[in-house]
Amino acid sequence: MSAMYKTEVPQYGTLLDLVADINRATLEQDAALRGELEAGDELRRLDVERHGAIRLGTAQELADMRRIFRVMGMFPVGYYDLSVAGVPVHATAFRPVSDAALRNNPFRVFTSLLRLELIADAALRAQAEAILARRAIFTPRALELTALAEEAGGLTEAQAVEFVQEVTQTFRWHSEATVSHATYRQLHGAHRLVADVVSFKGPHINHLTPRTLDIDAAQAEMPRRGIAAKEVVEGPPRRKHAILLRQTSFKALEEPIVFAEDGADGSHTARFGEIEQRGMALTRAGRALYDQLLAGVRSMQGAGSASADYSERLAAAFQAFPDDLDQLRERGLAFFRWRVLDADGLARVAASGAAFDLQALRAQGLVAASPIVYEDFLPVSAAGIFQSNLGGAEQKSYAANAAQEAFEAALGAPVADEIALYEQSQQASVDAVRAQYAAVLNR
Repeated sequence: MSAMYKTEVPQYGTLLDLVADINRATLEQDAALRGELEAGDELRRLDVERHGAIRLGTAQELADMRRIFRVMGMFPVGYYDLSVAGVPVHATAFRPVSDAALRNNPFRVFTSLLRLELIADAALRAQAEAILARRAIFTPRALELTALAEEAGGLTEAQAVEFVQEVTQTFRWHSEATVSHATYRQLHGAHRLVADVVSFKGPHINHLTPRTLDIDAAQAEMPRRGIAAKEVVEGPPRRKHAILLRQTSFKALEEPIVFAEDGADGSHTARFGEIEQRGMALTRAGRALYDQLLAGVRSMQGAGSASADYSERLAAAFQAFPDDLDQLRERGLAFFRWRVLDADGLARVAASGAAFDLQALRAQGLVAASPIVYEDFLPVSAAGIFQSNLGGAEQKSYAANAAQEAFEAALGAPVADEIALYEQSQQASVDAVRAQYAAVLNR
């Protein structure tokens, strides 16, 4: 998919080179960061890490996409309501969920489902539904192989290669619209995103996102390489210890298309490039504090993210969020993965008959805790990226309109609670240390 997208959007290749250069320089200059990534077994996944984004039009498309991603070991995690930002979609992220799977396959796809019920024009809504009902976004063979994998519990190597080839066709760009120019203009008038979803043969990848270790350096470097970056990095401010997710992008491309029926030439703007920097996952208490601080900044001037002083206001507000690993851990604001540093020392303490005390073992340098990487997304940031590539006039006045039950009904399965997954990961690491400690006691 990455190779395909590089061919379709050459600036994406420039973006990959830029991020590789920034990451190399960052690791050379920051030995502590390199050590932290190596200790957490994060370094080897860095260069292959990507997230993609697609937009689907119907419940059936979403249900089949879930089945296909499941074959790849990717599952729906989290529910995101973007209607609050005037974007008529809700979404989930398909990704691996176990620690081992994430180390081997750190790929995730932010998958949105169009919400035609938010479009006021009933006639246009009915027309869009009819158009979407006629299309088939998966090849017959892709669905056959998916069913085969479900029945057999997997695919042979040859079948897996064929499966990847067939599924990749779903995400290709098609320069031929499936609607007339007049219909496209009507859909575009309702919302650019509606036109993007409804007017084409399938859910072309609208961006792929490499992971950088210094998004501010990447933001500064983009214009130097001829890439028009969005004005503001979305997410939390720059910190010594990064939290959650920061994102930036280059402006969406204007791509030539040919309309059905009348054969008229035109253009469509939807696909763009994005860079992300991933920080540590926050607990429910940490997310509550993050959301509170972010909401306070944005309420000062509407959404505020495009104002000249937004970055300064954001940094000032987040002074209230600890930027020290000990404080974050002790206050229960972030998730950490525990590991044994000195097995012999741990065994000596255990043999003494001392009760298991994780904090005491850490103080003695026998165990350590590393932040768990945030693997998911942020609704406000996602909406900010969407809006920056849809044009300033695209803001619609939808109220917050979460509909998780309806989304899960379309999906055909519940979405996982992302914070519960981090809780499980942290607890599993504690249990592993405890088991090693107990093994000495039980000899």
